[in-house]
Amino acid sequence: MRSISLFFRSVVQSLVIICFFGINTLMAQDATEGAALFQKNCKSCHALDRKMTGPALKGVNERREEAWLLKWIKNAPAMIASGDPTAVQLYNENNKMLMTPMPMLTEGNILSILAYIKTEGEKPLAAAATSSAAGAAAVTSSDGGINTYMIIGLIAVILIALFIILALNRVIATLEKLLIDGPDAELELLEVQTESSGLSNFNHLVKNKKFIFFTIILSVIFLSAVGLKGMWNTGVHQGYQPVQPIKFSHQLHAGLNQINCQYCHSGAFKSKNASIPSLNVCMNCHNYVQATEKYNGEISPEIQKIYTALDYDPKTSQYGANQRPVEWIRIHNLPDLAYFNHSQHVSVAGIECQKCHGPIETMAEVYQYSPLTMKWCINCHKETEVNHKDNAYYDDLIAAHEKLKKGDKITASLLGGIECGKCHY
Repeated sequence: MRSISLFFRSVVQSLVIICFFGINTLMAQDATEGAALFQKNCKSCHALDRKMTGPALKGVNERREEAWLLKWIKNAPAMIASGDPTAVQLYNENNKMLMTPMPMLTEGNILSILAYIKTEGEKPLAAAATSSAAGAAAVTSSDGGINTYMIIGLIAVILIALFIILALNRVIATLEKLLIDGPDAELELLEVQTESSGLSNFNHLVKNKKFIFFTIILSVIFLSAVGLKGMWNTGVHQGYQPVQPIKFSHQLHAGLNQINCQYCHSGAFKSKNASIPSLNVCMNCHNYVQATEKYNGEISPEIQKIYTALDYDPKTSQYGANQRPVEWIRIHNLPDLAYFNHSQHVSVAGIECQKCHGPIETMAEVYQYSPLTMKWCINCHKETEVNHKDNAYYDDLIAAHEKLKKGDKITASLLGGIECGKCHY
């Protein structure tokens, strides 16, 4: 029986090695997810090794407790308002710059970001920069769908299951051999196993019906999961970030200068579309703001693009006749079958822009933050509480219902039936 004992010892050693590498792989996955989240939510204000709008984050895992960091990243302004001494001190040390709340991040997301910061902080600067660029390409699913880690986990389960099947088949074959040939056959069996080639073992494995059946079942499960993931992500453009003709920075305008979103996107509170502002809105400020300090006295190249499109001469403040529109590339696209009205969400429901567009005030270049899938919208509708107090829309509905109770005549116009958006998309 010595060969069986040696075999089980090798099985245990192999399982220990698999678990060790599996744990390391999961840790790497957390850091990879954290890299992608860091690129989306943190990079515009923070760097690992230098101070930007916010402080350098290298070593933050050692400077602060994990529980405190979770609360701070979720809602820093609330912690400052509550009088938390550490939060107030950090606020004062950073020239009273408020950190943007990140309620959209789960506790797991934040822990992944912290894992990424810790991992990258321990690397040399060049290696950290390379890893950060690679992490930006990682894709995660915030819509609750099948993500890459689920597929990797499924592959790991399949490999472990195959290993267990091989081990059990080997043990069963050994025991059957001993039962048939008697206890004296152990040495002979060991010699036969030693002399057998890898090709022979493979031939036996191929002829094993249990192994073939289990392999087919696992292959079907794996291919189904891959296919479902592909179908789930069809038409989902989360993270889409096209190159725009002008590098307009929301971080500078909405973040640093705190310009209200609806100053430029005036249609958001009164129409279906938020609308892209015309260049005359830009000129309200850029008649005077030309940003020449960083360009050796020359006008900023991006502002010059506005002047060129308007055929505007900043020296004479005169407009020419050769004007042309800026061809912006639309980022947020819904399918034709979907109807979304900005005014209904902004004016009636009072939803902030960040609910759908993410931390727009931190984006140097805008990208699609949310998946914009049907499930994502439905989940929001399930969670969002309707505030009907002092709301003209719901006041009209209540008045209409009161008339119905009394048996009075109700027309479609009383229920918003003559609004433009009811017929015109």
